[in-house]
Amino acid sequence: MDVTLHLAQDPEADALLGRSPLAALTGMLLDQQIPMEWAFKGPATIAQRLGTDDLDAHEIAAHEPEAFAALLSQKPAVHRYPGSMAKRIQQLCQYLVEHYDGDAEAVWRDAGSGRELLKRLAELPGFGKQKAQIFLALLGKQLGVRPEGWREAAGSYGEEKSFRSVADITGPESLAKVRAHKQEMKAAAKAAKAARA
Repeated sequence: MDVTLHLAQDPEADALLGRSPLAALTGMLLDQQIPMEWAFKGPATIAQRLGTDDLDAHEIAAHEPEAFAALLSQKPAVHRYPGSMAKRIQQLCQYLVEHYDGDAEAVWRDAGSGRELLKRLAELPGFGKQKAQIFLALLGKQLGVRPEGWREAAGSYGEEKSFRSVADITGPESLAKVRAHKQEMKAAAKAAKAARA
């Protein structure tokens, strides 16, 4: 895995996401309740604070929980909720150590189908169906991981030339399109809620 992603909108952070499967999974895990760029810059910030140039599932899983939470809480914090996200990242790493010997890429390396890959992603701590589908779409669209049926398994996120999620962001222009789509969806949901009231 060595591609250039444009999710953090920061060259160093994006380079790490493109070469490190664990960093990409961690960024996806962090991508909730904060701006996407902040979430995907998180793995590089964590690696820097650990004094390394990559994330290691064994090291993070074994890290003392309070110390790891403190690491994420340092200013600027890695997330709006650094304590709970530190716990989630450690749970993710512990799961990877237990099920994949700490090798994040093994989650998708030999997946026989899109459906199987979606199941594996959805089993990861902190990954629900939607997050798993978005990450599956990211793997297929930008990282060249395309088991049979991956687009179908990713649902609407797998559609070609759609601008729904991080899977579709390749630069500032597509980022603007994804943001516009998300705002439309929020406005539609708000209007539907108001109509029901």
